[in-house]
Amino acid sequence: MRFPQAPPATPLRLVVADDNPVVRAGLTALLTGREDTTVVAEAADGREAYEATLLHRPDVVLLDVRMPGVDGISALPHLVRLAPVMMLTYSHETETVREALRLGAGGYLVHGEFGTEQLVRAVRDVCEGRPHVTPGAARALLPPVRPPSATAHKEPELPTPSWQISANPLSQLQSPVGQSFRSRFRLSTREAEIMDLVASGLTNHQIAAACFISEKTVKNHINHIFAKLHTTNRTQATAKWLGVG
Repeated sequence: MRFPQAPPATPLRLVVADDNPVVRAGLTALLTGREDTTVVAEAADGREAYEATLLHRPDVVLLDVRMPGVDGISALPHLVRLAPVMMLTYSHETETVREALRLGAGGYLVHGEFGTEQLVRAVRDVCEGRPHVTPGAARALLPPVRPPSATAHKEPELPTPSWQISANPLSQLQSPVGQSFRSRFRLSTREAEIMDLVASGLTNHQIAAACFISEKTVKNHINHIFAKLHTTNRTQATAKWLGVG
């Protein structure tokens, strides 16, 4: 007995808004002609993005932050009334990321932190109401890291840790002293990155989005981390990881 084949899924219709014509052309080339996505319009600023969205009613708008005229942040509150919006930009400043998400962006991707398949998956996530951020944006959402308070006695000066945002994994943002202290736990690079996110208060769902992995994988990593740190919950693990437990 032959069963009828399911009809192919309709590709997601996208509007790409970026003032850089090379970036627009590159994104359009990546996302057009696929079975799952197609670009229905391009825009060079927020006003054009709004007009294109109003006309085409896309499934998702890919929106840059810095554009002449009406920028992405200014256009965002108007666009989210028409379609889900995913920020796709080089900007990963803390205030910009937080403001974009506060105004209703469904995702925030920083150029250089994703491949084509990750981009398509993020577009689909945002279309279906699941938040999606790349690590650079996720780090902007973390509370500031404060070095330990100085002790009463004078210690030899050590190089000042760098807490600047960068494209490196979170585990590589620790000072040499912190790295040496934490090396005794024998966490893998991925486990150390996830433990940094746990210590910063992110949920499993947020960690999964930041690391491009499933929540089940996050739970598995956290269980391995608990075993290596000889702890049974997030509070104990965080205290030991930060050297205060």
